[in-house]
Amino acid sequence: MDSYHKIVLPLSKDEWLVDSYVDASGQLRLGSLFQDLDALAGLVSYKHTGPGTANVTAAVDRISIINPLEDFCDLELSGFVFFVGNSSMEVSIEARKAGHPGDGGLLLSCAFTMVALNPETKKPTQVSSLIAETLEEKAIFRRGEANKTAKKAITRASLTTQAPTLEESLLIHKTYLTHLQYTDLENPLPKPETTIYMSETSISSTAIMQPQHRNRHSFMIFGGYLLKETMELAFCCCSAFAHCRPTFLSLEPSTFDAPVPVGSILYLKATVGYTEHRKGGSRVQVSVQSSVRDVAHGSFTGAGVFNYTFFVERELEVMPITYSEFFCTNVDFC
Repeated sequence: MDSYHKIVLPLSKDEWLVDSYVDASGQLRLGSLFQDLDALAGLVSYKHTGPGTANVTAAVDRISIINPLEDFCDLELSGFVFFVGNSSMEVSIEARKAGHPGDGGLLLSCAFTMVALNPETKKPTQVSSLIAETLEEKAIFRRGEANKTAKKAITRASLTTQAPTLEESLLIHKTYLTHLQYTDLENPLPKPETTIYMSETSISSTAIMQPQHRNRHSFMIFGGYLLKETMELAFCCCSAFAHCRPTFLSLEPSTFDAPVPVGSILYLKATVGYTEHRKGGSRVQVSVQSSVRDVAHGSFTGAGVFNYTFFVERELEVMPITYSEFFCTNVDFC
């Protein structure tokens, strides 16, 4: 794999570096790590295309914590291109404990979809094909092809393009009947304190986009910054909802739907979209909607929706009321 690249973060040795990766509780600040993963995916994509293109992040697949870190140690981040389309590249990324090559040292693995653009026209441009020579490389290539097909299937299954499935419809109806019990004018059922209306969970942030976070080829904000900001707002939303510190479990497959220019205004809104009781607490999914506003023209554009799942040591339930709120609900915790 000619595009393979590896970097090591010496977190066990460099106290100054740790300051950039530690959160308020003294643990690894995952938002900063996600930012690095996207930056590495960009670097790997340039090793495949060369410097003549402008490569941007189009999507990221599911990110799950496989082996949580118990303390700070040296982290090895590595990646390579494992599938190529006409203008897109699938980049496999791993983060693991340095010096631990087995599965036990793996912190997380994921894949980023990078798209090569013509720097002048900003249109997709063709990239070199990928040559798989060994049986192992051919198997990896097939995995990348399947990964791309799965992402397209997820897009087609969106509630904005098709009606809810039978499972989703039954869940909507069940929640609606429960809500009717709480609002019955003659004999209302008291709503448990652990049941919270979805509209009461939302928090928002607004920020002007600064040039320090632009990507390599243009005055557009790079995808890793959006991952960091959405991750940390989702964490805040879950913390406020549960009144305790949540543990990150996963990021669902997400797409970057529109570029975010330097100087534009980025609006983020985080809402608890789904809860599910598990042993010792609850799983909480937070949906973060992002939109960008062009200051000169006043136009709004959706920049993507990012769904984060956390675990909290409390049994809680979120209750959507309107049909649009059910669009935030995702029962897939696989």
